[in-house]
Amino acid sequence: MSNRKAIYVSAVAALGGFLFGFDTAVINGAVDAIQQHFALSSTATGVAVACALVGSAIGAWLAGGIADRLGRVRVMVAAALLFTVSSLGAGCAVSVWDFIAWRLIAGTGVGVASVIAPAYIAEVAPAQLRGRLGSLQQLAIVVGIFVALLGDAVFARAAGSASAELWLGGAAWRWMFVAGVVPSIAYGVLALRLPESPRYLVARGRHEHAALVLRELLGGIDVTDKVAEIAKTIEADRPPSLRDLRGPRAGLLGIVWVGIALSTLQQLVGINVIFYYSTTLWHSVGLSEADALTITVITSITNILVTFVAIALVDRIGRKPLLLVGSAGMAVCLAVMALSFAQVAGGAGPLRLAAPYGTIALVAANGYVVFFGVSWGPVVWVLLGEMFSNRIRAAALAVAAAAQWAANFVVSVSFPVLASTIGLVASYAMFAAFAALSFGFVARFIRETRGRELEDMTD
Repeated sequence: MSNRKAIYVSAVAALGGFLFGFDTAVINGAVDAIQQHFALSSTATGVAVACALVGSAIGAWLAGGIADRLGRVRVMVAAALLFTVSSLGAGCAVSVWDFIAWRLIAGTGVGVASVIAPAYIAEVAPAQLRGRLGSLQQLAIVVGIFVALLGDAVFARAAGSASAELWLGGAAWRWMFVAGVVPSIAYGVLALRLPESPRYLVARGRHEHAALVLRELLGGIDVTDKVAEIAKTIEADRPPSLRDLRGPRAGLLGIVWVGIALSTLQQLVGINVIFYYSTTLWHSVGLSEADALTITVITSITNILVTFVAIALVDRIGRKPLLLVGSAGMAVCLAVMALSFAQVAGGAGPLRLAAPYGTIALVAANGYVVFFGVSWGPVVWVLLGEMFSNRIRAAALAVAAAAQWAANFVVSVSFPVLASTIGLVASYAMFAAFAALSFGFVARFIRETRGRELEDMTD
């Protein structure tokens, strides 16, 4: 089958998404243990949880320019190395400060992977498969989230709790981080065997090498015209840079602002509150640590299943319709969650959700994950990989991804403070409002890219 090679290299590149998901979610089951071990306040806990996102913003910002100079494959290998050393470092941290430092390094790897994987997949995938292959990034992310949360649950159950000693004198929460070494090494080894992006090769003037890669990806057909078409859309006489993004609208091209807004809204709907704090959240309203971890794992399985639905639909019905459906569904589910948490009862004992609101909140939370997983989760990454022209893709994707990680940081670091000040009801109502806003943004500003060649994209 002529597309087998493209599918294979896209799947390997998407392993960066697996590490992305694993590294950002592994903190979930360790939050309470880390807070207890280092005696952190709620504000300090938020910083410890979200510090990796600062590194992610830095990594995303730098990745595009580095990838345009060194190539996509070399940057993937560098990301794998960052994942490996940071997993070991976080697991062996002796103070909150070196824990934060290692998480910053991990975040840098996450940010690099968040830019390189979708850009590379978009550049090697045939147009008719690009949406589905681009969605592999999100599938890998949610599988990584699932594996991290499952590992958290297994380690915590084996030790008795996340803070209890497990092996070699290390607490279970430490082994949660160390486990990331295995997929990190696998990603680095496999990435070394990937062909370089043909569009990068053309940009560097290596047309014969680009033709060889294209023939391999497209099944041996004549690619002379394709190479020429790519060359026409790339300013090969100078390396692309962030200067290419300048435009008349507040200093940037309009399409870049659209990418920034799209990325930011993906985070402002609050999805990572579910994946970073769900165990703590369910624990705080009356569930045991074991039950809270189990519910979190179930939620991540739901996320995986609906990502398969997105993969099946994205090239059939398009990117924009999926985003609109997702925005509407998320707004409703978040509003229901806010109403449910308004029923939290307290007293001398622990907080609890009064019946039947515990069940309603759980159903709404999973409904929210379904609508996000079938739309804003995978589709945003697909669009970011294909909505920009060849001339600015890597640089524009880097800026958009950096904005996404910055928004992720703001939401994640502020949630513990928001939950303890304005409360869960107001917090989820705010996320519902952003979901409603995302509907209007998509309707007004997003252009459909289904079936279009990357060479047809304009600034």
